[in-house]
Amino acid sequence: MTAHAMGAALGIAADIRAGRRNAVGVVTAVISDIEARDTRFNSVTRILGPAAVAQAEEVDKAIAAGRDPGPLAGVPFGVKDLFDVRGEVTTAGSIVLRDNLPASEDATVIARLRAAGAVPVATLNMDEFAYGFSTENAHTGTTRNPHDHARLAGGSSGGSAAAVAAGLLPFTLGSDTNGSIRIPSALCGVWGLKPTYGQVPLRGVYPFVASLDTAGPMADTLEDLMAVYGIMSGRDVSALPDVASVKVARLGGWFARNVSPELTAAIDGVMAHLGHDPVIELPEVARARASAFLISAAEGGNLHLPRLRRRSMQYDPATRSRLMAGAMLPAATYLQAQRFRRWFRAQVHAAFTQADVLVAPTTVGVAPRIDQPSIMVDGRSVSARANLGIYTQPISLAGLPVLATPLAVDGLPLGVQLIGAPGAEAKLFAVAAELQRAGLAACRPLDAGYARKEKAC
Repeated sequence: MTAHAMGAALGIAADIRAGRRNAVGVVTAVISDIEARDTRFNSVTRILGPAAVAQAEEVDKAIAAGRDPGPLAGVPFGVKDLFDVRGEVTTAGSIVLRDNLPASEDATVIARLRAAGAVPVATLNMDEFAYGFSTENAHTGTTRNPHDHARLAGGSSGGSAAAVAAGLLPFTLGSDTNGSIRIPSALCGVWGLKPTYGQVPLRGVYPFVASLDTAGPMADTLEDLMAVYGIMSGRDVSALPDVASVKVARLGGWFARNVSPELTAAIDGVMAHLGHDPVIELPEVARARASAFLISAAEGGNLHLPRLRRRSMQYDPATRSRLMAGAMLPAATYLQAQRFRRWFRAQVHAAFTQADVLVAPTTVGVAPRIDQPSIMVDGRSVSARANLGIYTQPISLAGLPVLATPLAVDGLPLGVQLIGAPGAEAKLFAVAAELQRAGLAACRPLDAGYARKEKAC
């Protein structure tokens, strides 16, 4: 099996375990590559150089001593800057937290990845406190799309997606509340997974909306995504169901409006290949999106209210205004949104009596320009930062797993959501693997620096 067939991260680990490369050489080469190239993208906020090299040395020592260093031995990765990394201050993309004490221990998922041999080498850019879809940050700057530096990378996990798309790192970690893994994955053309709500532990992950937050991986190959998800969740997804047994349908109605002709054609091709094209329309999707907005605003505002009362002017102005508005929402509004959420979740679950996997666009089209950060919705130009999630927010409300799948298209990246019932990640992976096999889905990293053989080996 080639390194590409087994996944870039898994290929690196195989090389290190077999002695064809060493962990220190891989990690130092990746750090040098980030230093040389990330000025174009602004995906990285901190390089964890000394700690990363020290961990890589331990991986090499374990191999030399004949000990098993783990399935991701020496593989470098990056984390959205709201995951606790021991010895580092978790800023969540804000100067408001910069004076906090460094984390005394890793977030649970980072501890699991370290135990598997993977090496965190960088923290990654994000919308402040994960409140946005564009990774435009008044403190750390805007992350640029590696496929066109004049365009947005999406958010709020924009640094995580851009680092993979640029070939700086084989996999990264992000969080997804209303689309923050799925949107940048689509706009940057990488694989991303929003797991079932509650399946991946969030201990040590700075919260945004506790009743919606999830954490998941982003990667340049489906194989790597599956491997990292398995380690993060503690679930074995090595045996996938036969894709022929998986019933697939597309979402219509709300999810067919405003979609670009190019993306519509690509989704048509996906459905034609799978041999299924039933259309399911979910009820009251606009209200579902509004409920997700209200729940996010209320929970986020309530979380930040004590600090806003003391240090509001240190917040990014765009974040501050939305958090303050959310903090002032009446409790009755929040409760009504939660009641609607329960109803909508039941309607979505009923759809899975008709199909196992639902296909929907992730965004309306390609990444918006940075100097024109807007998209067209129902004939009107609206803010991209607030509205890129029109197809992702309603799905978040139901707590479902969603696999952000990059489409093999010419030009700028486009992506779709493969949506499953709770706990049905394996079915999503099976459909995605078939699309990848057929050449309909693929990531296109620009310059995979981690794939080069460094002289130190």
